[in-house]
Amino acid sequence: MRMTGFAVFAALSAFSGPALAELPQPVAAMLDEAIAGGNEAEIEAVAKFARKALPGQEAEIDEKLSGHRAKIAAAAAAQAEADQDARDRAGFFSNWTGKGELGGFLSAGNSDTKGLAAGLALTRETTDWRLNLRANADYQRSNGATSAEQISAAIEPNYKLGEHLFVYGLGQYERDPFQGFDARYILSGGVGYRPVNTDGFKLDLKAGPAWRNTDFTSSADENAFSGLGSANLFWKLSPTLSLNEAASILTQSDKSTLTALTSVDARINGSLSARLSYQVRHETNPPAGLKNTDTLSRMTLVYGF
Repeated sequence: MRMTGFAVFAALSAFSGPALAELPQPVAAMLDEAIAGGNEAEIEAVAKFARKALPGQEAEIDEKLSGHRAKIAAAAAAQAEADQDARDRAGFFSNWTGKGELGGFLSAGNSDTKGLAAGLALTRETTDWRLNLRANADYQRSNGATSAEQISAAIEPNYKLGEHLFVYGLGQYERDPFQGFDARYILSGGVGYRPVNTDGFKLDLKAGPAWRNTDFTSSADENAFSGLGSANLFWKLSPTLSLNEAASILTQSDKSTLTALTSVDARINGSLSARLSYQVRHETNPPAGLKNTDTLSRMTLVYGF
């Protein structure tokens, strides 16, 4: 039964007086009725009049409201845990999120150039695990000859040790003949730390040993142990603009490989965004005749799902 503020105040006034250990039964009943209704505005209105009519018993009134809110919070937490358990029990093909990237260009006339850039990033997250899959390809031909060819693919499982700490594994394949190798395989494992994890800002730091096998285009294959360090950052600059940074270094006794990919996404509508990215790859000791540094700029469309 809905009551006007005057009726509530009149009813409560009849029981005003010295502070009591318990709320008068009619007052408690009105609060219980309002709480059972679930209308927060009505609950606050009844509590407001109760405090005015029963000075000295504000603590008892607040305790009753606190108990109600604690039950709501506990129910919400239990539901969230049940939902997460259901997601964890779901099959391997459930709980994936990701982004697909595609761009290309074509020119004719004094020069005949065509190019394609494509990428895919997938993540599956459960209570204890996070699995990242990444693949990228860049291809370009100029006047009938291939002038750029970069392919990479990686799988990276993370096992969470706590809110911030995790261990990781990494398997990665790369191909870039213009940097002197037909294939490069990397295996690594180590420790990761996520100091910040919010909807608007995420930062992952990882470090560990790595094994690298390189199939050079003009020399013998090379197997080497090295150290791997990386940092991945996501920063939501505004509701429609975000910044991503992925940087890594593989270092061994006689050479190091540094890579950095910076991208800015501008949301067009819904799940579709435009991306501008810039990649730098630096080899401290490249094969003879090749430059130390390669850069690659892209303009692509990105679809999130």
